[in-house]
Formats: sequence, C-alpha cells, structure tokens
Amino acid sequence: MNPRRDVFAVARGQYENVGDVLLRRPLLRWARESGARLHVYVGHSPDGYDEGLDLQPDDVVYRSFARWYVALVRAAGAGRASSMFKPGEIQLTLVGTKEHLVMLPAVALVRARGGAVLRVGAGARGFAPLPRALVRPSIALTTYTRWRDERTAAYLGGGPAMPDLGYAEGADAATLRAARDGHDERDVLVVSFRADAEVAPRPYPSPAVIEAIRRYAAEEGLRTWVVTQVSVDDPRSQRLAADLDAQVLGWPEPVGHDQQEARLRELYRRTRVVLSDRLHVVIAAFTEGATPVSLQLDASDKAARHLSTIGVHDVTVDATGLDADSVLAGVRAAAARRTAALDALLVARERLDAVRADVVQLLTGTHVTTAPAAGTDDHAQVGVA
Repeated sequence: MNPRRDVFAVARGQYENVGDVLLRRPLLRWARESGARLHVYVGHSPDGYDEGLDLQPDDVVYRSFARWYVALVRAAGAGRASSMFKPGEIQLTLVGTKEHLVMLPAVALVRARGGAVLRVGAGARGFAPLPRALVRPSIALTTYTRWRDERTAAYLGGGPAMPDLGYAEGADAATLRAARDGHDERDVLVVSFRADAEVAPRPYPSPAVIEAIRRYAAEEGLRTWVVTQVSVDDPRSQRLAADLDAQVLGWPEPVGHDQQEARLRELYRRTRVVLSDRLHVVIAAFTEGATPVSLQLDASDKAARHLSTIGVHDVTVDATGLDADSVLAGVRAAAARRTAALDALLVARERLDAVRADVVQLLTGTHVTTAPAAGTDDHAQVGVA
C-alpha cells in the first residue's frame, strides 16, 4: 500500500472577491478525492474565507507562506509531496511572476522525488513576451497543465485549455436542464459592474446603458437586482441600484465570504438573465441557470475568452459609445442564446469531470510521468507508476 501523499496548495486570493473562492474550492475538493492530506496556504484570511473554501478538519492550514514552503520542501525531500499552483488569473508582470520564480526550487524537488506538480485552471492577465519568458521554467517543471482559456494556452503552452473552474460549481444537471427548457420560475435580472482598477476607476455605466437595462427589464417583466460579488464594488452597486430604481444585494459588514456567496446564489437561482462586466458574476449566475450576458463598458475581452472556451459565443455586448437602442438590441440578441449557452455549460461540466479524474489519478500515485500536453482534449492519458 502506498503511503499517504501530502498535497501542497496555495488558496490565498483576493479576499474581497467571492470569485476567488469559487476557483479554489473545486480544485481542493478534487485533491481530497485522491486520499491525500492537504496543506493549504490561505494567508491572513478574513471571516468566512476559509469556510467558503470548505476547508476540512484534516487539512493543514497555514497563515505563513514561509512555514508552508518549508513544510513543502521537507515533504518533497521525503518523497511524499505533490504541489498545485493556484488557479485563477496570473498577472504576467515582473512583480506578478514572483510566485513562479520563488516556487522553482520547491517544484524541482517535488519532481525529482517523484511527485506531481499541477497547474489547473489558470489564465494570463497580460500577454507581453518578457513575463512569459520568466514563467516558462515553472511551466516546464509542471506535470500537468490545463489553462482556463484558449488564448492563454496558445500564449504560454505546456497544455491545452479547459473550462474555468467556476463552471464546476452551482446547480446540478437536472436543474440546469429545467432552466434551459423554461420549466422553472425566474423573474430576476441581475446587474453588476466593477469599480476597481489598478490605475483609475472603471467607467460608470453611461446613461444609454442605464436606459437600455431599464427598458430590457420592463419589456421582459423582470425585477432588477444589483449585486455585489466583490466588496470594493459595493459603493457602485448602491449608486447603480438608485439609478436603475432597482433592489440591491450589497455586501455589508460583517457578512463573510461564505454567507455572501450563499446570499448571491439564492438570488441567482431566481435569475433569468445576468448582465455584468465581471467574469465570475456572469459565471456564478450562469451555473445557477441564468442566461449569461457579458456587458462590457471598456471593450474587455476577458469574459468573452472564458465563455468561448466552453463554446458560448456571441453573448458579449461592448457598450462603448453605443446609444440605448444599440445596447438594448445587443442584450436582446445575447439573451436569445439561452438554450445554446446552457447546453454548452452541461458539456463543460463533462469536460471538467475529465480534468478532475486526471487530477485524482495524478495525486494518487507515488511516482508520476508527465501527461501529454499536445492536442485540445482536456483529458489525456496520465501515467502513474
């Protein structure tokens, strides 16, 4: 019988963002299915963050990165460690690549001692050549790489694209089919717009966008709710709700991550259409049966990339410079793709299950060989010796 493996994972994220929890939770769950003991670095997480991750009593939780790193090196030296890079967005800047450079000695030791190094569900934020060169060594040391969008896969290499891990959460297949076929009651239009930016605030919805949203809700007979899934957006949510004469589901203190996610999902289960420029607001509502509409105010293609990776096309509306009639026409056309979008989500769940099977298999063995990276299949033959 093989000794129990130790799997080291980074689950620290943007503490103000429910979306970061949605990405990390399924990957941690898959790792547990291998029978491994998880060593999870969460940093100084706020109330509800660890509960949102669904950390278990048997997990070893670290607030200090240094202590987590030392434990990883010791376990790797003993030949019982595997490691997982965190999913989500990689900031390919000189500062953002620091994690990948710092991890090089540890992951090299993990590989040398027969462990697996997994990179599942990450995606690039930028596409400049120099940061790509800096992150390439850690990609070369990775046993199994699956990127969360096709542009990142083409840019960084090492493995094909997979559906974003956020698609793994939410309603079950029977509920999604009922939503697709119109067999449930949904009377809510969810709206959310981001406010954060590194340099300057994001643009506020123009009067044309406000008018288009009001008109769409009226013609569809939907009740408009403005929601906050990232706490820094809350002041904008309050202002937007007033401008739309809508109800608001904000994020007041002391509501924790786990509680806020539960509040949001309860509303998403009643939502027919979600309009947002935040990727994981769109995904979270979509996985509860809402029609996804990526309504962008600054020509961002981030949501479109992650939706097209699962075969959901033509649901992004770039409202930059458009009048109300044009925005409304775009929203109508995107929302009309409800059936095709929910069908694609069901297929994406099957693709994710294949990735899950690979992760479990890789983390089960005491020695692993590198999974093939070529091709477009999410699931590839994984060698375990």
